[in-house]
Amino acid sequence: MDFYKLLYPIEWVVAWIMYLAHSALTWIGLNPASGATWGLSVVVLVVVIRIILIPLFFKQIHAQRGMQQLTPELQAIQKKYKGKSDPASREAQNRETMALYKKHGTNPLASCLPLLVQSPVFLALFQVLRGLTQIASGALGPIGPIGREVAHQAETSQIFGAPLSATFASAGVDPGLATSTRIVTIVLIVAMAATLFLTQRQLTMKNMPAAALEGQAAQTQKVMLYVMPLVMGFSGVGLPIGVLLYWTTTNIWSMGQQFYTIRRMPTPGSRAERERNARRGIVDDATTGPVENTDVAETRARKGQRTQPVRKNRA
Repeated sequence: MDFYKLLYPIEWVVAWIMYLAHSALTWIGLNPASGATWGLSVVVLVVVIRIILIPLFFKQIHAQRGMQQLTPELQAIQKKYKGKSDPASREAQNRETMALYKKHGTNPLASCLPLLVQSPVFLALFQVLRGLTQIASGALGPIGPIGREVAHQAETSQIFGAPLSATFASAGVDPGLATSTRIVTIVLIVAMAATLFLTQRQLTMKNMPAAALEGQAAQTQKVMLYVMPLVMGFSGVGLPIGVLLYWTTTNIWSMGQQFYTIRRMPTPGSRAERERNARRGIVDDATTGPVENTDVAETRARKGQRTQPVRKNRA
């Protein structure tokens, strides 16, 4: 109970963002009682949160690249203490690992910053949507601007026949809404899991250097590639439609943001960097690094080279 009390300020902020987005959408002509209007309010909430998190996203990119560059040194430490399970060896391994992180100014937790910051928002939205029925009936007090009238309007709004606050598990309570709620829930769960899988696969296949694709860390990454979408899929059965819409939208945002980052700022030594160099006419050399294409270099040299005067007899 105390934990949910701590979430109340975030619930208040979430409620205000959704309310203001709903008011703006109503002002431009959308039906205030429509599920599309309230659904788009959730999408606006995602956009606002993700814009706020852009600085943390760049910190995450910096941390991920730092960890990828440290992979060979981390593997060396793991190899050094392989097979040693005594407390002294474990303590020494942890000490050397932390010293390595400190030396290079990186931290594995920094790569999870956006997800960690979004978690309270996710839980707060869950609480707001779950409390709509109680707020509408008067059993629960208002959350920010969402009082009885607004809560009743949001609760009765439907997205393709599914209430915004309904879940797959609670669909059987109202037989008239059961089928549509379950169909919309399944579609959103599949979309949420698919976008998460594609985002992780894009990162693993294109934006990781060769050294990071080997060893224990690479195996863990591959396992997570398939396990996380399954976990999200099974947990989605108990989440309201609005929360599933939020999570699917934020996954789509992450996928697009990562695609832009990989294309414009690829990790050194990754497949994405080689593809970018190929587009720019730069040839990768294993020993000297990226080298300009010979034709491009000769053309630039000819453009910048001064023509030497030649005597008539030599001409």
